[in-house]
Amino acid sequence: MSTAVVVGGGPNGLAAAVRLARAGLRVTVLEAADEVGGGARSGEAILPGLLHDHCSAIHPMTVGSPFLRGLDLGRHGLEFRLPEIDCAHPLDDGTAGVLHRSVAATAAGLGGVDGARWRRLFAGPVAGYDELAGDLMGPLLRPPRHPLRLARFGVPAVLPAAALARAFPGERARALFGGAAAHAFRPFDRPFSAAIGLGLLTAGHRHGWAVAVGGSGSISRALAARLAELGGTVETGVPVRSASGLPPADLVLYDLTPGAVAGILGDRLPPRTLRAYRRFRHGPGAFKVDFAVAGGVPWTAEAARRAGTVHLGGPFAELAATEREIAAGRMPERPFVLVGQQYLADPGRSVGDVHPVWAYAHVPHGYPGDATEAITAQIERFAPGFRERVVGRAVRSTAGFAADNPNFVGGDIMTGAKDAAQLLLGPRPTAHPYATGLPGHYLCSAATPPGPGVHGMCGANAAEAALRWLQRGGESRRA
Repeated sequence: MSTAVVVGGGPNGLAAAVRLARAGLRVTVLEAADEVGGGARSGEAILPGLLHDHCSAIHPMTVGSPFLRGLDLGRHGLEFRLPEIDCAHPLDDGTAGVLHRSVAATAAGLGGVDGARWRRLFAGPVAGYDELAGDLMGPLLRPPRHPLRLARFGVPAVLPAAALARAFPGERARALFGGAAAHAFRPFDRPFSAAIGLGLLTAGHRHGWAVAVGGSGSISRALAARLAELGGTVETGVPVRSASGLPPADLVLYDLTPGAVAGILGDRLPPRTLRAYRRFRHGPGAFKVDFAVAGGVPWTAEAARRAGTVHLGGPFAELAATEREIAAGRMPERPFVLVGQQYLADPGRSVGDVHPVWAYAHVPHGYPGDATEAITAQIERFAPGFRERVVGRAVRSTAGFAADNPNFVGGDIMTGAKDAAQLLLGPRPTAHPYATGLPGHYLCSAATPPGPGVHGMCGANAAEAALRWLQRGGESRRA
């Protein structure tokens, strides 16, 4: 029986392990932390019974993942639920851009020219999303299965977010799109800065901005249970710092940053790969505050009170200025803040009338300051009286993110800057983004296409590449 080791037990590492185990390999996952899950974990950060997600919280890409959908993880307790409203982007005048799962409902709420253009932009890609997902969530440099659908999506995705936003004359539509585009942690004037926002909105319109019942850790636990069912094993508390710490195996896959892989393998890697991995660029950071809030957040915009996700950043021009400052290494007074109200779809996360509110701000890479007040002030700006309702908080700085998950270097929860090159090609320009160049060793983290999100596709794609290598006779050249 062929054997495989997966270093790192985040969602991509677990997905890779499951794919390899389904192919009949004996698989061991080595995880440095005391539990698997990486960015998809949950816990009681403030009060007993009050459940908060560590990092990833809202899952439009997970429900529609071509790989995860085929695993029947519901047998292992995984359940998704949807809030009444997917996302709201409140403005200072009390109105809000409102994202519904339905393209038609979203367009109707935006009205007029904005609604018509929203429908024109999203209706086609959403209708064909399940067929398109296989092309969107794989390596770029390969023949697409659905070239016309991919071209229909890809043409606007190439644009800077600022250029695409000009299609909408109204501020609510511009801001709603801008809040989604800001998930890329990139200035809005850069090519492909529209891509991640378009992907989130298209996937969300198809499958909803869902939450996992019992927290995002439920996804990781279900994947680990599926792996165990297939005979795979997980060893926690096992950091791998050098090649000598790797057990013998036919395949080794790494759910790590390219820099960490370079540190483990060193000169065993081909020189070009080693240079590329050491030069891998990391992006801006996140600063997170979890709140315990009595009675929930008193949003001025009524739609925000029913939204699972709330984007705070004001009008599009303010969003653009904020993301530009962050990329330049300067902390803005009013950062872009993402707020998660997962308890609206999953009430079991709350304790009585005290609710967990998840929030993080975009900050410069490695930001050493404290953004707690800036985050609190942004929420208060759109929800006067919020401060008085806070009964507890837990803070995670950029350093805290990196300490909790070494893939989040400098608080970079995207596992690398998602500029055009790294978003499309991964850590080095190659048609084989998962291959390290060292036979039998593959990179499977969110540093590879299609990038961040609890969809498991980086791991599944890397595992497919590794299995093809084995089938070509790689097993005779043990890793």
